[in-house]
Amino acid sequence: MMVDVIGVGCYSSKDLWTWKNEGIVLAAEENNEMHDLHKSNVLERPKVIYNERTGKYVMWMHIDNVNYTKASVGVAMSDYPTGPFDYLYSKQPHGFDSRDMTVFKDNDGVAYLIYSSEDNSELHIGPLSQDYLDVTNVMRRILVGQHREAPALFKYEGTYYMITSGCTGWAPNEALAHAAETIMGPWETMGNPCIGGNKVFRQTTFFAQSTFVLPLPGLPGSFIFMADRWNPADLRDSRYVWLPLTVGGAADRPLDYNFGFPLWSRVSIYWHRRWRLPYRWSGKK
Repeated sequence: MMVDVIGVGCYSSKDLWTWKNEGIVLAAEENNEMHDLHKSNVLERPKVIYNERTGKYVMWMHIDNVNYTKASVGVAMSDYPTGPFDYLYSKQPHGFDSRDMTVFKDNDGVAYLIYSSEDNSELHIGPLSQDYLDVTNVMRRILVGQHREAPALFKYEGTYYMITSGCTGWAPNEALAHAAETIMGPWETMGNPCIGGNKVFRQTTFFAQSTFVLPLPGLPGSFIFMADRWNPADLRDSRYVWLPLTVGGAADRPLDYNFGFPLWSRVSIYWHRRWRLPYRWSGKK
């Protein structure tokens, strides 16, 4: 079951509590059936990053047809985060199929595309061009043969971390956390980061799937884990799950000599039915 493309909506907030609907910032195409954004096609996982060099906001997204055979990325651009965005084109990055994807902007301003490829059997990662409007010729295969999707990357104290999902369609599954010294890898798998709730809850990522990890400025090691809770019976009614994620617990040994990688700090995603941001960040009382 699929939901027709309606467009990409935007919401803004100053405290992550009160939200303003900014409307549709990238609209669907009503008439041209050959257009990527025709309402009969698929648009998923839009991500927007700002390019200081060009002053443009660039949106990357998963573009597909109803049969999931197009397997491409789409690119759009705007002068403002609230749009409107101009749709530019779609392509299969590096000549490979691309389904679940995300973008990550590093501290040095270099941005990267990360996508599930080779029929979702592995992830590919590579830097974008300086204007963020295309990939470069550099690409690395990571988590080869592990069948992971829905990548969500973040960085803490110079280490790169990533949450991924297994490939079980719309059904939830067990998340895994990964870490790397350099973003291009190699990446080490650290296990399921979910804590709390019952065993089934933890083994299904709280009945959700990773989509993004948002750092909280001023609170080192504190993040918001953002996930999609799919409703296969009515995809239009799917919801979001936001939970606190922390990175902490330094390793007892500097190196794992079996693998040659550092022992990474633990990534923990905590289940709460209700929770709030620390007062000193959100200003809420």
